Amino acid sequence: MDLGGLVARNARMVGAKEAVVYNDRRYTWAQVNQRVNAVANELIKQGVKKGDKVALWELNTDNFVFAFYGAVKAGAVAVPVNYRLAPREAEWILDNSDSTFILFNDFFEPAVVEMKPRLPKIKGIYSMGEERYDSCPALEDLMANGDVSEPGVAVDEYDDSMILYTSGTTGKPKGAVLTHHNQMVLTCSMASMVGINPDDIIMNAAPLFHAAQLNLFLNPGTYMGATHIINRDFEPTRILQLIEKEKVTQFFGAPIMFMMMMGVPDFEKYDLSTMRFYGYGAAPMTAEAVKQMIKKFQCENFFCMCGQTEAGPGGVALKPSEQVRKAGAGGKYIVNMECRLADENDNDVTEPGVVGELCIKGETCMREYYKNPEATAATIIDGWVHSGDLAVMDDEGYITLVDRAKDMIITGGENVYSKEVEDAIAEHPSIADNVIIGVPNEQWGETVMAIVVLAPGASLTIEELREFLETRLADYKRPRLLEIVDMLPRNVSGKVLKFQLRDTYKDATA
Repeated sequence: MDLGGLVARNARMVGAKEAVVYNDRRYTWAQVNQRVNAVANELIKQGVKKGDKVALWELNTDNFVFAFYGAVKAGAVAVPVNYRLAPREAEWILDNSDSTFILFNDFFEPAVVEMKPRLPKIKGIYSMGEERYDSCPALEDLMANGDVSEPGVAVDEYDDSMILYTSGTTGKPKGAVLTHHNQMVLTCSMASMVGINPDDIIMNAAPLFHAAQLNLFLNPGTYMGATHIINRDFEPTRILQLIEKEKVTQFFGAPIMFMMMMGVPDFEKYDLSTMRFYGYGAAPMTAEAVKQMIKKFQCENFFCMCGQTEAGPGGVALKPSEQVRKAGAGGKYIVNMECRLADENDNDVTEPGVVGELCIKGETCMREYYKNPEATAATIIDGWVHSGDLAVMDDEGYITLVDRAKDMIITGGENVYSKEVEDAIAEHPSIADNVIIGVPNEQWGETVMAIVVLAPGASLTIEELREFLETRLADYKRPRLLEIVDMLPRNVSGKVLKFQLRDTYKDATA
């Protein structure tokens, strides 16, 4: 089975069942399949072949669903692009992925038109919104009037289905290549773990370009023929309203999303009784926050999902029955996966409390990093994906993350890698040296902080630095704290002692 085939099967078997709801637009599975087919047939008509890359630079909308399944149904490899990226960052992904077509939200039309001459591999661009442009056709018109017959492309379960870009310590994102088979196995894992079934109504509020929402909820929900509620802009009151109105049964969010929902003044007035399971992940959540969440939502059916994009995503999970007793832990192994902790020599770490690197193995794990054999070889060793996350295991086998070997910062559920930000800051003419750290933040988990050494006679404010980085980095990657120092602390090898800086500035506030 393949991802596009799931939509076609749902159209045949439960065609009249409600499939996708976005604002005031509601679609059955038969209608979704028609729109998906129109996208697939248009791409094929324009020359897309099996294995070609199709980029989706789109917000959380109904059109993301149609474009994603249309691309994979045509035999193409979908490349979801983070809609929070700055144009230069997105352009790098579009080029590195060898994308031949870009399907984008109206918001990005000026940026796409401006960068297109620098992307010679791009054969066509399509807008995915209400506006009409001279620069490109509108996907909405093609879906309304295009060929809705089945494309007839033979897609194998082991064909590549998507490339999900995840940041790395080199400063450039790496593309994790996943197959249709990875997703089919993952749907079975999710169905067994959180019980996704055909009667579920799933809230898709976290970004669909993320592995978590796309592969843990959208695809498994489609596999089961469930109903998807698509929410574009996360506004906590609206989410609560939608849960009540649409009788949502499954919801996933980053910890910050739950904190914002709990902060709604009249939270208690919303009827959330239809909810069967809440999932949280993408960032650590403290034990105290977990307990507050359970009390506020008056529900213990929470799952902690602690995983990695390169694993599908996959990793470990903490079940509802363990939420209070093991609050703050990542959890244990997930069905269809194995996990272990490894030392610097790749030997197993089994002693409780001893730090090791979390390693994951299973049929949901990526095939490779796209066009990056060196990074692939360094990450996948003897079939194990080395996550770069440092963790400890207790005497019952529960794993808790304690640090990140790759200097990753997690702010509001978004991953920020220090090297990428440091490289961008280094372009500023007033800065002679710099380092990026994450400092604790009660609301966002961590805040990005820049510690810089200025060039002789130079001056700099945080506002000036953020303005300089506006076209270079997404907003969440830009520092919100700035400290100017005479020199950075380094060891004898010249490496900056970040642990000292984290300790020094742990109480800094933006």
